[in-house]
Order: sequence, then C-alpha cells, then structure tokens
Amino acid sequence: MIRKIIQIDEEKCSGCGLCASACHEGAIEMVNGKAKLMRENFCDGFGDCLPGCPTGAISFVEREAPEYDEAAVKKAKEEKNRETKTPEHLAGGCPGSRMMQFVHPEGEPVPAGQEKPVSRLAQWPCQIKLVPVQAPFFDGAKLLIAADCTAYAYAGLHEDFMRGKVTIIGCPKLDAVDYTEKLTEILRNNDIRSVTIVRMEVPCCGGLQRAAQNALQASGKFIPWQVVTITRDGRILD
Repeated sequence: MIRKIIQIDEEKCSGCGLCASACHEGAIEMVNGKAKLMRENFCDGFGDCLPGCPTGAISFVEREAPEYDEAAVKKAKEEKNRETKTPEHLAGGCPGSRMMQFVHPEGEPVPAGQEKPVSRLAQWPCQIKLVPVQAPFFDGAKLLIAADCTAYAYAGLHEDFMRGKVTIIGCPKLDAVDYTEKLTEILRNNDIRSVTIVRMEVPCCGGLQRAAQNALQASGKFIPWQVVTITRDGRILD
C-alpha cells in the first residue's frame, strides 16, 4: 500500500539516538552508529521522531510500505517491558544518551559526619535535550526540573532537592530552545506525581520556569508543582 512513512538520511544522521528513543513503536534502531528504520510495519507515520532530530535527518515520504501493524507493536512493547524490569535499564542510542536507572540505598539522608556526599541522581540521561519523552524511570516519579547552574551554586542540591526524584536539567539560554514542547510530552505521556522547578535568580532562568509552567498547563493534568529560586551566592531566595 502507498502510505506516509519516515525516511532517514544517513549522511545527515549524527548517531545521537534521540529518534530511537522518541519512537514509541520501536521502528527505529541504531546500527553501526546510525539510525535506521528497521521495521516499516512498526512506523505509524505520525513522526514523533522528527522534532528530536538535531540534524534534520528525518523526513516524511509517501511510498509503498507495509501497513502499520498495531498488534505487532503492542506485542513487542510487552516483550520489551518484561526484559527491562530491572534496577538498571539500558536502551539503544549513543553511549552518552543510553537510558539507565540507579538505585541508591533506601534514599536515606547522608549520615552526620560522613565526609563524602552521596549522589542522588536516579537516572541517565538527565539533560532535557537528551532525555526521552517516555521512560521507565518517569513512571510514578516526582520530577525535578533544574537549571544546570543550580548544582554549582547550591551545595545541597542532591540532598535537599534530588533525593527521591527524577532530575532533568537544562539551560534555555545555552541550548537556545524552548523546552515547552518536550516537557509537555514528558508530563502528558508519563505518570508524574509532582514537579519541582529549581532555577537561578538570573533572568535567563525565567525561560526554564515559563517552559515548565506552560508544559504543566498544556499537559491537561493536575500535577502539584512548586518553584524554588537559588541566589548566585548559593542561598534559597525567600
């Protein structure tokens, strides 16, 4: 049958793996560092993979292709879910953006007198640009959306804010993007229990806060949320 389906330009593909993560149907895989449409009958033609491609390597074409097989996609997802119900979840893509979950002992506070703090990062990747819109670590998560400078300005970020949460970070000024669409999809497609936004007092961090607030509204869900502002000298602004 003639239908709309994606096409991947391998010369433009940088091998970042974002399209493979964004494809909910599992039609795309990384092969020898390049994205490939491995299962044409898994591609629904909706193009969830298009917005995440940083090099514009993905486009739509209309050509002869197998019909979208929803039953096969569902079966493949069920098999994948069974395989990935482990403390550490790995997915395709370049090594730097493969999904992982970390289990820290009971999430207890750092004992008094302990010299080295404990990492509270619960998953990888953590950059908003790299994190997939759907992932096992988002299921039932308390979400922390943090400006990346906050980790350097506020010494207690891990214990006071990251502990017990899934953390995603970004800087709208340096990334030169509006995170609203990506955050909306994360909130809409996952069971997020709460959202905490931690930003710096500087004006450019307003872009992160606006994107998160717009995403909360656009998600169509009622999710409890709060904003915490960190001063440049590392204090919580009252």
